[in-house]
Amino acid sequence: MHGLINRAIERFIRDTYGRDIWLKIVQSLDLGLTEFEAMMTYDEAITHQVLDRAAEVLERPRHDLLEDIGTYLVSHPNVEALRRLLRFGGMTFEEFLHSLDDLPERARLAVSDLQLPRLELRGHTRASYSLVVQAGQKDIGEFGYVMMGLLRTMADDYGALVYLEHKGGRNGTEIIAVELLETAFADGRNFSLGAGVAG
Repeated sequence: MHGLINRAIERFIRDTYGRDIWLKIVQSLDLGLTEFEAMMTYDEAITHQVLDRAAEVLERPRHDLLEDIGTYLVSHPNVEALRRLLRFGGMTFEEFLHSLDDLPERARLAVSDLQLPRLELRGHTRASYSLVVQAGQKDIGEFGYVMMGLLRTMADDYGALVYLEHKGGRNGTEIIAVELLETAFADGRNFSLGAGVAG
């Protein structure tokens, strides 16, 4: 597993619950480390162990924890760069949705060896979509739930009102139902192409 993924889990727990909780999780697993290096590669089993132990310590279902990680990745000030990368996908939430197919490739432009699940948006009506998340063998455990948190937060970012439902999955493929209820439900967050001036 790419260290960036493990590092993102670590940062989420430390920024949300504190360093002491993070240390309690990793030290109880006896991994021989207290933090992950972003550019290293780790056994995928370690990622599963950390997520499972975090769910136990925090007394949260693993799916909820993964969704919270998705929210964190596009809302916390420490990871503002990812939000900016995603906002380049379009001026509206609908345009952003259509840009998701290209997200794994855009991520590889920044980090060449980062393998994200394949994303495919399928349109059913003008306001109804399915997002197919195909992780295959590179699954950190229900990556679709991370996408749920990310999508929900980005919808708020654009000021759109959406209904999301994780429809389940198997064999490394998950389906997320996306209903775009209103495109201009609220004022979205400001966004500028110039770094450091996003509101």
